[in-house]
Amino acid sequence: MNNSPKIIISGGGTGGHIFPAVAIANALKRLVPACEILFVGANGRMEMEKVPAAGYKIIGLNISGMQRGSIVKNLALPFKVIGSVRRAMQIINDFKPDAVVGVGGYASGPLLYAASLKGIPYLIQEQNSYAGVTNKWLGRKASKICVAFDEMEQFFPADRILKTGNPVRKDVVDIKGKHHAGAELLKLDPLKKTIMVTGGSLGAGTLNKAIEKHLPEIIEQDVQVVWQTGKYYYKGIIERLGLEYHPNVRILEFLNKMDLAYAAADVIISRAGAGTIAELCLIKKPVILVPSPNVAEDHQTKNAMALVKNGAALLINDRFAEDTLVKQALSLLKDKEQSEKLAENIGKMALPEADEIIAGEVLKLIK
Repeated sequence: MNNSPKIIISGGGTGGHIFPAVAIANALKRLVPACEILFVGANGRMEMEKVPAAGYKIIGLNISGMQRGSIVKNLALPFKVIGSVRRAMQIINDFKPDAVVGVGGYASGPLLYAASLKGIPYLIQEQNSYAGVTNKWLGRKASKICVAFDEMEQFFPADRILKTGNPVRKDVVDIKGKHHAGAELLKLDPLKKTIMVTGGSLGAGTLNKAIEKHLPEIIEQDVQVVWQTGKYYYKGIIERLGLEYHPNVRILEFLNKMDLAYAAADVIISRAGAGTIAELCLIKKPVILVPSPNVAEDHQTKNAMALVKNGAALLINDRFAEDTLVKQALSLLKDKEQSEKLAENIGKMALPEADEIIAGEVLKLIK
């Protein structure tokens, strides 16, 4: 391997794809400081902003996904795919990478396909317990597939699978000794029980409806709630409730200091994205998962079930969450034995060195 290998990392679309991609890039830089890394994303998506903020160069492809329920919007998709593959070939010709990494998201498919046509080794980082159509197809020619869940042989060649876990943001899961600091930042009482609700950066309508509907019960039991609404819902909630609704209720659009919010929480309510689950395993706190029904192949339910069958989380179906979620969370806060068991079991599923292991596998491809 040369002293300054060139690596393309492709994919994005959501924080669940972008944060692991940046974590892999950072690990590569730690292992081989002279390596050159280029990101390839989709124009107009979150990665075009987040990746440069992390200090890396990114090039965008004009690619988008299937629009459910709209034939007209999908008519241009084949032309976008062909154009994106051509652009990906051009990027590869110009940058001359030694290896390519795909983390999922719209840009990952055209870039990995172009790499396969050029004979460049590529690694797939499959974050979910249920692989999507594109990754399954690209997995046939992948040199290595790094996964986070068991039983992935149903999607990929068994001899190329390596269970590494999902890379996480190290600063986010470093919560030791931060309970009081978290309570102070969020203006909470560190001695009161606290529920944390997070639906990701965009938010989750079901979680927000459940919390808003049952705020009186939360307040009645003198429980605190850190409620991250997401940007789509924040304005409407604040208009209805006001910023200072109650001293026990902290309403936030986005959690900038996620580590302190995790540290302050006694029970965490969350969607079941693969990246979030990887963080929660390292946080080691009792968790209630409400999988999003609006994702391909219902993969969030499958992600959640991987924890539930190991006694590592509770699961509530999205359809029933509005009525039952808060009741379940308040019940869990009172049940010390169940809380401790859930925290212990989720901790057993943690894979903390995923970024370093995947970076090492990328470098092996180059060797």
